[in-house]
Amino acid sequence: MSDQTSAVAPPTWAEPDLAHHGDAEATAGLVDLAVNVRRARPPAWLADPIAATLTDLARYPDPAPARAAVAARHRRHPNEVLLTAGAAEGFVLIAQALRGVHRPVVVHPQFTEPEAALRAAGHPVERVLLDAADDFRLDPSRVPADADLVMIGNPTNPTSVLHSAQTVAALARPGRVLVVDEAFADTTIAPGHLGEPESLAERRDLPGLLVVRSLTKTWGLAGLRIGYLLGAAELVSRLAAVQPLWAVSTPALAAASACASTVAVQAERAIAADLAADRDHLVARLTTLPGVRVVGRPASAFVLLHLPGATAMRAALRERGWAVRRGDTFPGLGPDWLRVAVRDHDTTDAFIDVLREIMEA
Repeated sequence: MSDQTSAVAPPTWAEPDLAHHGDAEATAGLVDLAVNVRRARPPAWLADPIAATLTDLARYPDPAPARAAVAARHRRHPNEVLLTAGAAEGFVLIAQALRGVHRPVVVHPQFTEPEAALRAAGHPVERVLLDAADDFRLDPSRVPADADLVMIGNPTNPTSVLHSAQTVAALARPGRVLVVDEAFADTTIAPGHLGEPESLAERRDLPGLLVVRSLTKTWGLAGLRIGYLLGAAELVSRLAAVQPLWAVSTPALAAASACASTVAVQAERAIAADLAADRDHLVARLTTLPGVRVVGRPASAFVLLHLPGATAMRAALRERGWAVRRGDTFPGLGPDWLRVAVRDHDTTDAFIDVLREIMEA
């Protein structure tokens, strides 16, 4: 059997529901640990520009200023930026624009919209499933050499694993489009590193690289829908050609400009540092529970945990007023996995107390 054949593992369980997302879990009245969106009120430097656009909505959106601001943040040319209605639209554009690819591969477990978008566009998707026993670490050699479209998250939702930039960059090669979902890159931090430690957003030397970014997580803008793609001008123009006219609203464009400012970037770094402390607290408390296993070293705004009987546990938590994200809708996981959003110390402590009570009942 060739290396290319053995590298891709077919699913061995019931096909997961790729359309299921955490918002379906976080119904009214529950403490939301299912959705990875920060809930804090937007600061004035972000809220005020958005509000100011509401008096000028008769004018069609002009993306040029926001595109220039985003490009400047990532040290790129504006023609290397495509603003989108959230990161999810970016995956749809990729699937529609790259219909000529013959072997698309998605590295799982990861956010399911990239694969869902490919399948909706008629692409025959192959999966590379990372192993929990190896802390979901990426081995680039497991991706088939002739894969001409590869999609991976970094940090990865739902595992919270942050792959090294060097390892992810090893997937790039001529003739291949490498899509790196960095929707949660602004949640990461490392000692002695002033920026996002493993981001490829500023890399212009890697052939076929497309970086997908989102502004909805840290800044609580999921309802506004704003994200962007970064890549070579020729590749970005192919995606722009299949994007609907005026796809990004004027308020969302104002948010993109604001979030690309120096003030925003400095605030992101401070938020990421606070998040790291809250995440460490959550992981420490989870490790006190028998039978609960946190795989690897979480690096983002959520933690993936293995817990036998997780399906029943999730139902019991809902009865007690808590929403967590089921794991069995992610390829490569199963019914014994849960994803839990990082919240403040008090919320975490209350959650752990309820979880412990349920486990001891």
